[in-house]
Amino acid sequence: MNSVLIALILVPIIEIYLFIKIGGQIGAFNTISLIFITAIIGVIYARYEGLNTLRSGFSQLIRNEAPVYEIISGAAIAFAALLLIVPGFATDLFGFLLIFPLTRKLFFGKIIKKFKSETKIKKPYIEGEFEDIEEDDERKL
Repeated sequence: MNSVLIALILVPIIEIYLFIKIGGQIGAFNTISLIFITAIIGVIYARYEGLNTLRSGFSQLIRNEAPVYEIISGAAIAFAALLLIVPGFATDLFGFLLIFPLTRKLFFGKIIKKFKSETKIKKPYIEGEFEDIEEDDERKL
């Protein structure tokens, strides 16, 4: 809870600082244009990556595999699109890092390996319950 509160306070402070610094260097109009351009490009690329992730998830379901990476990746892409829509340079940078597949694998590699190792363990038996039924004349077909 404390880390969320700190993030809610620090993120706007960092964004305001970056707006002032970058706006002083390239001008107000260019800064505003850059914010809109990164938002538009980011949302378009997030849509593209989201559709690729969806296709990959369906292909894994067809192969009867759990789409662990695709689920985590889809959530990360949705969060990245939200970060890209929010005005700011730090949130845009983190959003772009989450959208690209290479950096996404770096961020979530250990989590994905943990889930995939748990799902790939195959048991040499089938779990289930059974009940011995004595043969009755009524049950015979």
